[in-house]
Amino acid sequence: MPNARATHLTRRGILAAGGALGLGAALTACGDDDAKSGGSDDKAAAESGPWSFKDDRGTTVKLEKAPTSIVAFTGVAAALHDYGVQVKGVFGPTTTKDGKPDVQAGDLDVAKVTVLGNEWGKLNVEKYATLAPELLVTTTFDTAGTLWSVPEDSKDKVAKLAPSVAISVFDRQLTQPLQRMWELAESLGADMKAKKVTDAKAAFEKAAARLRAAAKAKPEIRVLAGSASAELFYVSGTNLSVDLEYFKALGVNFVEPSEDAKKATGGWFESLSWENVDKYPADVIIMDDRASTIQPADITEGTWKQLPAVKAGQVIARSPEPILSYDKCTPLLDNLAEAIENAKKVG
Repeated sequence: MPNARATHLTRRGILAAGGALGLGAALTACGDDDAKSGGSDDKAAAESGPWSFKDDRGTTVKLEKAPTSIVAFTGVAAALHDYGVQVKGVFGPTTTKDGKPDVQAGDLDVAKVTVLGNEWGKLNVEKYATLAPELLVTTTFDTAGTLWSVPEDSKDKVAKLAPSVAISVFDRQLTQPLQRMWELAESLGADMKAKKVTDAKAAFEKAAARLRAAAKAKPEIRVLAGSASAELFYVSGTNLSVDLEYFKALGVNFVEPSEDAKKATGGWFESLSWENVDKYPADVIIMDDRASTIQPADITEGTWKQLPAVKAGQVIARSPEPILSYDKCTPLLDNLAEAIENAKKVG
């Protein structure tokens, strides 16, 4: 399910592992009121002088210079890569069973990074230490600032090796973490005036306008955000996920699970048996594209195949953990806009 993991993490009470001293580096990590509220220094400072960044936990990491030995969650590394910032190591889904880049790896050259754990919640601490990390970057899916995909049983060891930066993707619209990732990349020395970067941002804004227009033109089209496992089908609510909150703000008419059902999952989604997969009528279904889920073409349940949207071919992919660069988020908008533009009322 898009955010089943996030809910599970919250329940286990994992604490964010930021704020520790890195090995061999003069730094502090604290809630620093003197730090810039936006969190980024200019490029010159990133290249030559002291570096600092205030993350979405309110934690400010300070280093003598911009870090070059960076380790990041795979999707975050992919976003930084789009802005020209390279990382040494990654953790999280990186390659598929056949060795190809996972969907969360984006354009990252997976052969040129050290993979510290090729699935969610795995991070080899000993291997991590050999990289002499100066900074760990990931996202957070809760108000506690839990570091996404950092294992609970080794979070303290991870924290002692390098400070961490967390970009929040919890209960806000997509544009906010996109801006924060932009600011982080800029602070790390990325050229945010490069044509590739500015063109990508302009394309995103154009795609957003297209989706808004499509939703306005066809307000009757109901969109359901789903995810599949062998036992259950999950229907996402829109109130916590960065992509769905943003799409809804643009006018997309989403199917919402019942509030009572969502309470059991911390507000994220409702779990349905395959026999009850038709509980919510929908005209378009957007399906979780992560490797940990079953993809539409591989769903064998007859109840799924009988859904009107499925029979009409009105099923597209969704990225519940979007790569937070404008380049990678633009297709998410365009694909949904196209689906709505071409959709027939079937649900």
